[in-house]
Amino acid sequence: MNPIDLPFDTEAMLQGLRGWVECESPTWDTAAVNRMLDLAAREMTEMGAGIERIPGRQGLGDCVRAHFPHARLGEPGILIAGHLDTVHPIGTIEKLQWRREGNKCFGPGILDMKGGNYLALEAIRQLARAAVATPLPITVLFTPDEEIGSPSTRDLIEAEARRHKFVLVPEPGGVDNSVVTGRYAIARYNLEATGRPSHAGDTLSKGRSAIREMARRIIAIEEMTTADCTFSVGVVHGGQWVNCVATTCSGEALSMAKRQADLDHGVERMLALSGTANDVAFKVTRGVTRPVWEPGSGTLALHAKAAEIARELGLELPHGSSGGGSDGNFTGAMGIPTLDGLGVRGGDYHTLNEHIEIDSLADRGRLMAGLLARLD
Repeated sequence: MNPIDLPFDTEAMLQGLRGWVECESPTWDTAAVNRMLDLAAREMTEMGAGIERIPGRQGLGDCVRAHFPHARLGEPGILIAGHLDTVHPIGTIEKLQWRREGNKCFGPGILDMKGGNYLALEAIRQLARAAVATPLPITVLFTPDEEIGSPSTRDLIEAEARRHKFVLVPEPGGVDNSVVTGRYAIARYNLEATGRPSHAGDTLSKGRSAIREMARRIIAIEEMTTADCTFSVGVVHGGQWVNCVATTCSGEALSMAKRQADLDHGVERMLALSGTANDVAFKVTRGVTRPVWEPGSGTLALHAKAAEIARELGLELPHGSSGGGSDGNFTGAMGIPTLDGLGVRGGDYHTLNEHIEIDSLADRGRLMAGLLARLD
């Protein structure tokens, strides 16, 4: 059977995906992420995979690695890399309830990236049911911390990728049905301001507010943005009592650049902000970084293969670099042929309007199945 003719059942896929979406799994809730990993592990076990549970670290969730039966098991093959954590806190499902509206289906994490992970497993399942043997063995690695830059799993992802010929990443696809063949470089930073306490009503002038200084620094940081490198502050925490001048304030910032040299320069500018001003100490430390991934010949050849399959499906498959980071940054930067953005199409991820285009479940499922069946 031609893999693109496999009988993907959209309604059945939605039914299975619903359980994944309603199992909320925000990164910082380790127990919740592990419950989601349990669901995926059970499903892959039912599919005949050998499952390895890799304990988490840094207070984050576990990883699940699945090896599917194959005559060449253990040889370099295809790695499907996905994350099962989301940005949505527990309880979001009450605000962003599972629902269908025409060709859209809504839910927390449905686009980023539970829908893509689910269709990847469905592609493997459909190939097995049709007795289509893939030329290469398939490994699936599900991780718990991509949404915060993969601080606890980067080494594991890179080590696993080295054992494979190809990496497929079912992150969200583009609205124009595009896939990702490169990603920009991204750096995160921790910000800390330390001031001087005083009573905000009686001795206000004696204090030095860490919150005030952080506010000044936020404006300065974001005004550093240029066409080559962007800067933004997305998290701020400060103060404890409204009647006390805040002694401490912390934050997190992000910078992104198309070229590694521009990001490196941006990192230098950020770290140079450390110092004391207005009697408040300000400290910038570097957090996790995703290297720039520029497509090499292997990745472009992988896309050409995917585009050929897409044309058989009656679809075009544009490609390009993306500003959003993923674990594809790591494997692509290593020079391993990587194709990202193979997941479902949709929109508004990381918001309370996150949704997928329902018809893309089968379209992208067949594309994934075609790749698994033809890569050698």
